Amino acid sequence: MSHLVTPPGRIAPLFLACLLASAALHAEDAAQLDSITVSGEKYDAVASARAALSEVPGGTNVVDMRQVEQGRVAGVADVLAFQPGVYAQSPGNEGVKISIRGSGINRGPGAHASGNHILLDGLPLTGSGGTPYELLEPLWLSRVEVLRGANGFARGALALGGAVDYITRSGFDAPRLQVRMEAGSDGYLKRHLASGQVVGDLDYYVGITDLHYDGQQDHAAGSAKGVVANLGLQLTADLETRFFLRYRETEHKTPGRLTQSQIDDDPTQANAGNVARNARREQPGSTWLANKTTLRLDDVSSLELGLVYHHYPMDLMESPYRIRVDYSDISATLNYRREHTLFGLNSNTVIGWRITANLPSSDSQESAYQPLNASGTLYPVGTVTREYSHQGSDNVLHLGNELQLAPRLWLTSGLALIYTQREVEVTRPETNQKLSEGTWDYAPRLGLRYRLESGTELYGNLSRSVEPPHPWSMIWGSPTRFPVSNQPWSNRQSTPVSLDNQTATTLELGARGDSVLGQWDLAWYYSRVNHELLTIEIEPAIFAESNASATVHQGIEAGLTSTLWQGDKLGALTLRQAYTFSDFHYRDDDAFGSNALPGLPRHYYQGELRYQHPAGVYLGLSTQHASKVPVDYANSWNADAYTTFGAILGYDAPKQDWQAWLELRNLTDERYAATVTPGFNDNGLEAPRLTPGEGFGVYTGFSWSWL
Repeated sequence: MSHLVTPPGRIAPLFLACLLASAALHAEDAAQLDSITVSGEKYDAVASARAALSEVPGGTNVVDMRQVEQGRVAGVADVLAFQPGVYAQSPGNEGVKISIRGSGINRGPGAHASGNHILLDGLPLTGSGGTPYELLEPLWLSRVEVLRGANGFARGALALGGAVDYITRSGFDAPRLQVRMEAGSDGYLKRHLASGQVVGDLDYYVGITDLHYDGQQDHAAGSAKGVVANLGLQLTADLETRFFLRYRETEHKTPGRLTQSQIDDDPTQANAGNVARNARREQPGSTWLANKTTLRLDDVSSLELGLVYHHYPMDLMESPYRIRVDYSDISATLNYRREHTLFGLNSNTVIGWRITANLPSSDSQESAYQPLNASGTLYPVGTVTREYSHQGSDNVLHLGNELQLAPRLWLTSGLALIYTQREVEVTRPETNQKLSEGTWDYAPRLGLRYRLESGTELYGNLSRSVEPPHPWSMIWGSPTRFPVSNQPWSNRQSTPVSLDNQTATTLELGARGDSVLGQWDLAWYYSRVNHELLTIEIEPAIFAESNASATVHQGIEAGLTSTLWQGDKLGALTLRQAYTFSDFHYRDDDAFGSNALPGLPRHYYQGELRYQHPAGVYLGLSTQHASKVPVDYANSWNADAYTTFGAILGYDAPKQDWQAWLELRNLTDERYAATVTPGFNDNGLEAPRLTPGEGFGVYTGFSWSWL
């Protein structure tokens, strides 16, 4: 399949022509405007989300997609850039390593990455098997809400990293018609067509998007296509319902990981083993169907019901074994909210329940390309080595309350109970060694929030988080294997192993406000983690997960957006910065003492200086810096520190019906590792555990909307 992509050498003239044309079309309108305007409905939605999250006594982020869409939007890593406390890096395809407060610190970017509870429109996407990524197309979104750490409690999120909620556009914040195209280096081409409207008591949104890229590395091409839709109905003054659909197909080759020396020498090369076995990943069609219905019981209380069906088959051909899985989840949520008085004080109470369970069809089959028997003879390609079943369900019941103790002082409290069920068994060859266990756990929460007369908010909370293990990890991490023989399943994992829930107790202190320096947010946290679920690569692209000895996660998250200069007719110059300090280490481990946990940089900084003219032209310069990253648990070697720079020039019409931009990434063509997949102990010798970050690239795009 071939795609026509504008050559990089012709991108700049094409962009300038679009820029000049759009400026001419809107010159008269621009002359009559003294400031940049934003669509009222969209602005209200984002402002409302920020106001709501400002009432959380802990670290939160709200990402306005209007700002993100002023440049390339290839994937989730572009969406979560410049967010304090959030580490999001892509290995060059749609898989993204997202870590918040060290969640999933050593898991590579892939279909089962977790440590965070991911939601779509407030409804669960994450299941017991982890979080697939193919449905997270960012051009379908209006905004993203991040509740870091235990602050995701009210969303039913108990994971160490908290909650990330991707909010889809609706008829209230979408144009009647939108056409968008992005193109650039390494065969990148993305096309998007969408429509949304409000018609009486009904509103709708539908979008179609496709993507193709050749990739920076050899053996890295991929493509995707999908559709999103939602339909909202205001049935009565007190009853509303909304139906959601997401469907998407993805496929991409996986170039594999490299050593630091290989990246320094040539970051476009692929891992030789991945090329030899034609490593790739296919997600032939994932479907997410959901409904959310809200009933206002009276002026102070409401009831919200959510139902989700999620089917996500995968064909993983990245290791010497081909693994075919056919997951299906069903989820339900129920939330009751009420404003009332308690002890004569203003009070808000939320009682919530959610369940996510694998359906019985969620099975896996493992085959091999050419597995060896005991005598070294090759079996036929595709010989089945094992079949296994891994089922799971998570039930969470949570009660939260916010009590106004004084005019500017609020007390937040809560308690969550979680019951997890895990069933894992190798069904071929039969072993009669089925693991079936249910576990109860709990997560209390206590927080304070105080607002000074200046508007600055001080907050603190003490909370507990709980993360159950994945059912699939209970078989892949098993130390018990079939005997060595001349059978295809020789020396493969045979008997599931029990794993404990990962738990953590976290103290968080912070503040946020608006001062002469700008809008700022500062948080410090300290987490004592028990039974942390840590992962190690035991074979090429095959991972085992086990409970670690006691660990500590602590850090600082700081964000600042400053207006350096502003004029009525000359525009504004702003500087936005995000800094994350991460200290994750063992607490006196028998083998590794107080070693740092590998996988993430200790220091991570992103900054952008941007000039915005009232007529719509904007110019930005950005930078990103990450310190060195330990690669193995023994801390015997590190991935190098790096600093990259970028630039963007664009035009966003004051009426917001036309947009064009040109973006340059990694101006100095820095060679660096974007993600690290840790090993156990490499004894100071380099191993292929790094994925290269993107090199110098040129991207352009335009968007036209009928408002």
